[in-house]
Amino acid sequence: METKDFKVSGMAETLIGSEIIKLGGEVNRMISEGSPVQNMTIGDFDPNIFPIPEELTEEIIAAYRSHKTNYPPADGMRELRQSVSDFLWKYGSLSYPADNVLIAGGARPIIYSIFQTLVDPGEKVIFPVPSWNNNHYCHLTRAQQIRIETKPENNFMPLRSEIEPYISEVVMVALCSPLNPTGTVFSRKQLEDICDLVLEENARRGPDQKPVYLMYDQIYWMLTFGNTEHVDPVSLRPAMKDYTVFVDGISKSLAATGVRVGWSFGPAKVIKNMRAILGHIGAWAPKAEQIATANFMNNTENFERFIGQMKQKVSNRLFSLHEGIQTMQKDGLPIQSIQPEGAIYLSVKFTIMGKQTPKGQTIQTTNDIFSYMLENAGFAVVPFTAFGNDPGTEWFRVSVGTCKEEDIPGLLENMRKALGALN
Repeated sequence: METKDFKVSGMAETLIGSEIIKLGGEVNRMISEGSPVQNMTIGDFDPNIFPIPEELTEEIIAAYRSHKTNYPPADGMRELRQSVSDFLWKYGSLSYPADNVLIAGGARPIIYSIFQTLVDPGEKVIFPVPSWNNNHYCHLTRAQQIRIETKPENNFMPLRSEIEPYISEVVMVALCSPLNPTGTVFSRKQLEDICDLVLEENARRGPDQKPVYLMYDQIYWMLTFGNTEHVDPVSLRPAMKDYTVFVDGISKSLAATGVRVGWSFGPAKVIKNMRAILGHIGAWAPKAEQIATANFMNNTENFERFIGQMKQKVSNRLFSLHEGIQTMQKDGLPIQSIQPEGAIYLSVKFTIMGKQTPKGQTIQTTNDIFSYMLENAGFAVVPFTAFGNDPGTEWFRVSVGTCKEEDIPGLLENMRKALGALN
């Protein structure tokens, strides 16, 4: 029976699905057909390699056995909001009472509610590229987007000078550090300069004008490596507390992407309005998971032990890949990477546009690079075009959440052979 092609909303009709999920689906299909592929496309964890903390698992089971299965409060369980408040003060020196904390089912509904709360249709949002999904949230909220294409020499972090020409036009600046997809972080100076720009613009605007807000996504902030310092706007410039709304949660630091516990904190009025939006769409974290997360976070010894193990496991993989790539680059192969600083990602550039494959084909596009490395090195990674960069980029995101440490030497050797075979 033929289905009629009825009209839907213009927003839904033109909304693009996740490019990353689409790539990951293609790779998983190849794997299911028996192809030996290392899937490093999805910003997720293989729970057999990166399981959530055992104590958190037990807390979740205990909460369900205690029948914690009815609706949670719209802003989240009080005990979790207080645990988050304590956590922010202990590890970030950020003073936010529990009433300024909002719990949701992961970071995605938090980000959506920030856009819906702060941005009216037609207003402008500025964000750097590469970055994760800001373009899609602009589309969902009918906002106009201003994209700043960042540079590798700045670790793909935006500078004040790149944002400044547009600051008078926008109502929100969307930033992330550690950054998905690059695995790099803001330096203190970089973020201070941007905060000063926001404060200067807000001082210029009249009291009846909407200020420039800053959405600061720090979902990866507990996963930084070595001497890397995580910085945030409010610690650097206390006056930013009136304008900054944070995105955070357990998805990455506890390898708990499917547990769906995220939170936001910021100005009381903003959080209150976000709560109302989330209440209407029902994007709550399950009550049992909220109680379990609070209990786990309150156990400092278990929490810090797990975070230490996570950082070690992630950094071992990232630095093994980075060092192997640096060796290949020194050997004259057309590849480079940026030293990882945080998150679960490595930025890798395959400088192979215009080169000939052993089959006599010329690599001409970003998709050609993806296909060549997939077919010849069994190495599936995501191009920065999936994060807003223009077509033609040679930069890719490598995610290590599904990677076994013992598989890295073989993966590097496959990459070396594939790159060495190009003319």
